[in-house]
Amino acid sequence: MNHWLILPILLPAVLGALLVVAARHDSVLSRVFSVLSTVLLLIVGLVLLAMASDGAIRAYALGEWMAPFGIVLVLDRLAALMLVLTAALGLGVLVYAIGGWDERGKHFHPLFQFQLMGLNGAFLTGDFFNLFVFFEILLIASYGLMVHGGGGLRMKAGVQYVVTNLVGSSIFLIGVGLIYSVTGTLNMADLALKVPQVAPADQALLQTGAVLLLLVFGVKAALVPLHFWLPGTYANAPGPVAALFAIMTKVGAYSIIRLYVLAFGADAGEAAWLAAPWLLPAGLLTLVLGMTGVFAARSLGQMASFAVIGSMGMLLATVAVFTPQAMSAALYYLLHSTLGAAALFLIADLVAERRGVHRDRLAQAPRFAQGSLIAGLFFAAAIAVTGMPPLSGFLGKLLVLDAVRSHPQAGWFWTLILATSLLAIIGFARGGSLVFWKSHALEAPASPLRRPAPVLPIVAVGGLLTGLAALTVFAGPVHAWLELASAQVFTPAGYIDAVLGTTGGVH
Repeated sequence: MNHWLILPILLPAVLGALLVVAARHDSVLSRVFSVLSTVLLLIVGLVLLAMASDGAIRAYALGEWMAPFGIVLVLDRLAALMLVLTAALGLGVLVYAIGGWDERGKHFHPLFQFQLMGLNGAFLTGDFFNLFVFFEILLIASYGLMVHGGGGLRMKAGVQYVVTNLVGSSIFLIGVGLIYSVTGTLNMADLALKVPQVAPADQALLQTGAVLLLLVFGVKAALVPLHFWLPGTYANAPGPVAALFAIMTKVGAYSIIRLYVLAFGADAGEAAWLAAPWLLPAGLLTLVLGMTGVFAARSLGQMASFAVIGSMGMLLATVAVFTPQAMSAALYYLLHSTLGAAALFLIADLVAERRGVHRDRLAQAPRFAQGSLIAGLFFAAAIAVTGMPPLSGFLGKLLVLDAVRSHPQAGWFWTLILATSLLAIIGFARGGSLVFWKSHALEAPASPLRRPAPVLPIVAVGGLLTGLAALTVFAGPVHAWLELASAQVFTPAGYIDAVLGTTGGVH
């Protein structure tokens, strides 16, 4: 077997444990190990991306227990893409954090590594039991990161976040139990074979379980009406943590794509395309609510949080079309929205750290250190997130609009995407005007000299924005690769053969 597939999980697990045992009291050593681990994760992700680009799907059976009875990891183009995105985002956030922010708590780096482990495991796993396990790892690590640095509001938001996700975990187990009761399997590939064979008398149990799982994934993805936990959680989370959380909602989207194309897609019989009637209207409503929230936000953190909700709405509404063209457009938008949201959260944190009691609220305040530079970063991020030319958000929205032209609900798509884009533009223009332009004329009161602002946080934000620029410049090759990834997702036979070994796909 190819042991590269286990490294994205094994590497952060080992380094996280090592940091807990040997380096949590030494900030320099913690930073060195954490950065080294994340750089290695990015290298491993790029190697796996190169491997997956040949079109072959690879499966890794832990302990050589063959599927569907053993634990299996599966690498295809979609999984490899998510691994690289996770590592790249993680490295950017880590560069920001080691600029001094990570000194506010001694457990940041171990929790950070365990968070990466959970994300990578969720993207690689080939069965639902282990998807549940990695969800729980994500929950534990993310809660620790959420309350990092303390504070009453942060603790309150953290408790709400944990309670919501624990309820989701309970529903997850019920849904999985219902599906297992009628199919006898939790392996995704095996489930794709068993679902069409389910007797008509058992269809109600099967479809109820599938809808419950959609509910759980909707909670993870902040889909209306299950989005209520996200604005308070992300807006009150530490800036670097909120930036890393930009990919957390994508775990829910990834799970929806994986399950409802592979097991409940065209070959699922009575349960074919089960998610589409629920996902499409929920996605469009989420888009409207998210961008309305951007328009009405009272702080930059709130604005970024609602932008995440709106972007998830457009992403999942596009996924709900369930065509290869729409899926490739959705994947391009997924890359763009993750980097754009992360950059916004970091910029909001930069502002909050420099404005004293005003923090990141949308209100006039005396000008602050590096205000012009941060204003430029905000301007670039706002252009990207609102979908204005020439950055990747504009291209992503064009791809989505083109992909849904022949859909029966194309009129709703076009109207809502264009209208909510206008709301987002007005909201970001208002926020930028209040925080940067109108405040620029106000003189700061005299204050004692402070040490120079760290450079690494600015470098981290610049790196994320550079990623958006690269996504724009190389949009053609990137989209061509995503079309191949989308076509692979809509060809379940290759995934099934690789996992179950019917054509020697396990190696």
